Amino acid sequence: MKNIQNKWIRGAIPALLLHCSIGTVYCWSIFSQEIANYIGFSKGAIEWAFSFAIFFLGMSAACLGKLVEKNIHRSSLISTITFTLGMLGTSFFIWYGGKCFASGTPSVLALVGIYISYGFVMGIGLGTGYLSPVKTLMLWFKDNKGLATGLAVAGFGAAKAIASPIMQAMLDNMGKDGIYKMFYILAIVYFVMMMLGHFMLAKPEGWVEPQKKSKAEGVRASLKSEPISSYIGIWLMFYINITCGLAIISQEKMIVKCIGLGAFAGLISTISAVFNAAGRVGFSTWGDKLKDRNSVFKWIFVLSIVSSLAVILSKAIANGASNALLITFVLAVIFIVNAGYGGGFSNVPTLLSDHYGMGNISAIHGITLSAWAFAGLSGNQLASYIVKHTGEFIEVNGVQANPAGYQNVFIVTTILYAVAMLLCCCLVKPKAKQ
Repeated sequence: MKNIQNKWIRGAIPALLLHCSIGTVYCWSIFSQEIANYIGFSKGAIEWAFSFAIFFLGMSAACLGKLVEKNIHRSSLISTITFTLGMLGTSFFIWYGGKCFASGTPSVLALVGIYISYGFVMGIGLGTGYLSPVKTLMLWFKDNKGLATGLAVAGFGAAKAIASPIMQAMLDNMGKDGIYKMFYILAIVYFVMMMLGHFMLAKPEGWVEPQKKSKAEGVRASLKSEPISSYIGIWLMFYINITCGLAIISQEKMIVKCIGLGAFAGLISTISAVFNAAGRVGFSTWGDKLKDRNSVFKWIFVLSIVSSLAVILSKAIANGASNALLITFVLAVIFIVNAGYGGGFSNVPTLLSDHYGMGNISAIHGITLSAWAFAGLSGNQLASYIVKHTGEFIEVNGVQANPAGYQNVFIVTTILYAVAMLLCCCLVKPKAKQ
C-alpha cells in the first residue's frame, strides 16, 4: 500500500504539477494578439517569442539532459526558477512596452525583452521541467512505462484546456492593463505549484543509478549499442510528427472559421486540447500492450494520413460550410492530428528506453527533444509560407481566409507523414521491451 501511495505522491502528482504549469506555453494564441496591440508591434513580430520558447525548450533539454540524469531535484528547481522568472520578465517588458507605446514610440527593447524572457529564460524552464519527472515515473511504474510517460506529459497537453478559459477570463475582466497583470499573477501561482512538485518529486527507495566506470559507458556508448540508423529514424519521425502537428494546429482557428464554425472556435480548441492530452495517455498506455512499441507511431501516421486524405479529396475546407459530412471530416482530422501529436511525445521516451535501456534515458531523451526545438521553428513557419504563397485570400463566412492554402497545408503534411511512415518501417527495427 505504501508503494502504491508513493508512486502517486512522489511520482504522478508532482509530474502533473510541473507539466500543468509549463504546458501553459501552448496558451500562446490566447494572448499573442493582446501583447501585439498593447506594445504596438505586429502579431508576426510577437509570434517569434513562442517559436523561441519551443526552440530553447528542445535545446535546453538536449544540453541539460545529463543534469536531469544526475539530480532531478536540482533540475526541477532550475525549471521552477527559470520558468517563473521568464513569466515575470515577460510581464515587466509588456508593461514597459505598453508605457512606451502610450507615449507614442513602440520600444524595440520591450520586444527583445519579451523574446529573452518568454523565449530563452522560460525555454530553459520548459526543457528541464519537461524532462525532470519522466524517468522518475518510468521507475515508479516499471511494469507500465507507457502509462507513466503518458501521465507525465498529459499535464503538458491538458494545461491548454485548463488554463485557456482562465486566461481569457482574466483578460476580459482586468481592463486594458490585464495582459501584463495576468503574467504577474500566473507567475506566482505557477511558482507555488512547481515548488510543490519540486519538493514532492522523488525516485523509488532503493533505486541506485548504474555506476559508469568510464565515459565509454555513457550516452555515446548507449547510442552505439545498436545501429545508429535506428536513432536517426526515431529522431526524424519524431521531428516530422511535431512539424506536421504544429503546421495544422497553427491554422486550426482559421480552418474552423472556413467551415462556418467560427462561433465555436474556442470550444473546438478546448476539445482538441483534450484529444492532445488523451492521445498522450492513450497511445503510450496502448504501447505497453504491444510487442513492438514502434507500432504506436505506425498507427499515428496511418490515422493522420487517412483523415488528411479525406479532407484533401473532398475539398472539405473549401466546401465544408453547411455540409455535415465534410465538417465531420475536418473536425476528425483536427482531433486525430492533436491526439497523434500528443501521443508521439509520450511514446518517445518509452521507445528509447526499449532500445537503449534506462541507464541514460534522461540524457538520450533530452538529445531527442532537439527535434522539438527545430520543429518549433519549422512547423508554424511552413504552414504560414504555404498559406501566404499558395491559393488566395477571399471572404469566407465574414472573414478573410485562404481555403485553398489550408488544403495545401494538408497535402504537404500528408506527404511528410508518409515519409515518416517509411522511416518508421525501414529504419527503426523492432526491439524487445526492457
